[in-house]
This record gives sequence, structure tokens and C-alpha cells, in this order.
Amino acid sequence: MNDTDYHLHVISFDVPYPANYGGVIDVFYRIKALSEAGVKVHLHCFEYGRGHAEVLDRCHEVKYYKRDTSFWKQLSRDPYVVASRRSEALIKDLLMDDYPILCEGLHTTAILNDSRLEGRKVFVRAHNVEHDYYRLLADSEPTFWKRWFYRMEARKLRRYEPILKKAAGIFAITQQDADYFNQHYGKAVLVPGFSALSRVCSETGRGDYVLYHGNLSVAENKKAAQWLVENVFSELDVPCVVAGLNPPDSLRKLCSRYPHVRLKANLHDAEMMDLIRNAQVNVMVTDQPTGLKLKLMNALYNGRFCLVNDDMVRGTDLGQLCLVAEEPEQFISQIRRLMKEDFTEDDINERDEALKELYQNEKNAQIIMDSIYR
Repeated sequence: MNDTDYHLHVISFDVPYPANYGGVIDVFYRIKALSEAGVKVHLHCFEYGRGHAEVLDRCHEVKYYKRDTSFWKQLSRDPYVVASRRSEALIKDLLMDDYPILCEGLHTTAILNDSRLEGRKVFVRAHNVEHDYYRLLADSEPTFWKRWFYRMEARKLRRYEPILKKAAGIFAITQQDADYFNQHYGKAVLVPGFSALSRVCSETGRGDYVLYHGNLSVAENKKAAQWLVENVFSELDVPCVVAGLNPPDSLRKLCSRYPHVRLKANLHDAEMMDLIRNAQVNVMVTDQPTGLKLKLMNALYNGRFCLVNDDMVRGTDLGQLCLVAEEPEQFISQIRRLMKEDFTEDDINERDEALKELYQNEKNAQIIMDSIYR
């Protein structure tokens, strides 16, 4: 294999640094792993508020394009997430050579419809089955106009998705997604999520509180926190903590009704990590069984016991490392039991071995390289 075989254009839907939310965490640490494996990454970023990032200059090349977030893009027949990232400057840059291309998400796949790139090897990293993800966002959204937008976007994404037939390959983030894409388009390979996490750093012993954490300005997380406080935490007699970014006033008021429930808002990363590591039980629920929940990964690598509902682990192999409950009574019973148990070195070692099998950045980068170059 000669040197040119290791060049790769990566088109990112956002500037992937700082790596502080699910999608860009996967992009940033995949770029890092590919670069360390010898790939010369030509990174193309759509920019809409995060600014340029010096750390990305470690790539072979970095270029930025302004995302067009004007109202008119919402009227496009194509999904807004795609139409707002269509760029003539990007096409011209890609035409400077014939290196393979990796599109991050369906968001950046407008290039698949450009005849000037016909015959190029274009791969797609699928972070979700996007129309399912947007439909579930709509179901969780209380604001009428946002709910309407998500539903329209879900319909457009479903109609647009067959563009994946033109891709040379699809890298799915969960087995459930890989099965879906193979059923409809073929060419899908499971490549689990990339992250900064490499070994389990959980504390042994016992914590004295239960934790739910997430970005509380996101409708899905706000709904989950509210459900837990009303149906589970309210019935417990141990300290419970809800932590995350920008909680709404309604959630603040709800938590204040219960003396043993504390709300911690807008913590620094180190403070949040301390909360996760020192909790006895990290509780996580969702009604969106899509993609990989990176906050669950964070809790598994850094926390003690993880108690989740089935949708949180659906389509992944992480259920074996968690306790799973569905009804409030099941969550309450499990928490009461877990508060009396020590988290041991054996628990840490078992979790570490299982996660190494699934989530090794180096191994998963090699899967991508094998698909693209061989």
C-alpha cells in the first residue's frame, strides 16, 4: 500500500472540538485514532458558532465552511440538516484529488448527488437512523413549532435516506443500526463509538447518593429527569441528585418539593466527573432507543452501578454491564438493594474486559481502514 492510500477526506457536520457532546466526541476521537494509525486526515468542518479550533491543526489539512442556517433552507425539499450544509467550496476542495471521503452523518451527504464526484469512494458514518431520531425528538418536544419542525424533518429524512445506496459503505454505531442499513442498503459495518475512554476508572466501595445527569435543556433529558423525580426519587429515602446543563425552571421547582433531591446546574467537567464517580448508582432512562448513549459509556467507565431502562441499551451489548428496569417499582427496588452493596475490584475488572472487547479506538479505526483501503 503506498502513501496516497492513507489519505482520507472527513466531512464533519460541526467543528469537532471541544469534544463535549455525543456526535462530535465520536468524530474527534475517530479522527485522532485514524491519524495515529497513519491516515493523513483532510478535515472539512461546517462551522456555525463553535469557531476554529487550533487542536484540529494536527490533521493533515483543516478547512472550514459556513453553514447556511437561513430560514429558506428550511423550505428545501431536502432535510434542513442536509440543505444547510451544501457547499460549492467544499466540492471544489474535494475535486483537488481523488482520495476517499468519509461523510459524518446523513447531514453531510449532499455530495453523493453531485455528478462531479461520480466514481469517488464515499463512505458514511451513521450516528443514528436519523428519521427515527427526529420522530422521537418530536414526541418529546413540548413546544408546538419545534415539534412541527422535527416531524417535517423526520419525513424529509426518510424520503432522503435512500441516497445511501450511492455510498461505498456505511459505518453504523450500533448493531441494531447496522442490521437496519444492511436490510435496506447493504454495505453496512458495525463500528462502535469512539471516545476518550480507554479503561474503567470506577471507585470501589459504596457511595451514598443516586445520580441522574444529562443536558437538561434537551427535551429528551428533561423528560427523563422529570419522570425519575416524580416516580422514583420521590419514593426513596436516600439522597438523589439531578445534574446537568441549563435546567428549566419547571424542573428546579419539582426537585425543590423533595428535601432529599438536589439539583446541580451547569457544573464544570471536573465537578460532573466527581459526581459520576462518587455516586452509588447512576440512573439513566430514555424513550429514544436510537444510536449510542455516550453518557452511559461515561458512567460505565467512571461510575459504580448503572441502572437503566431497556431503551437506553437497545441495539448495543451494554445491557450485560447494567441493571435493567422498566417500571418505577423496579427502579425503586433495585436502588434500595444497590445502596447496600459494595462495588468491588471484580466488578471493575469484569466491566473493563467487556468494554475492551467492544470499544477499542485502535481496533475500530482498523475496521474503517480495512473497509476503505482494502
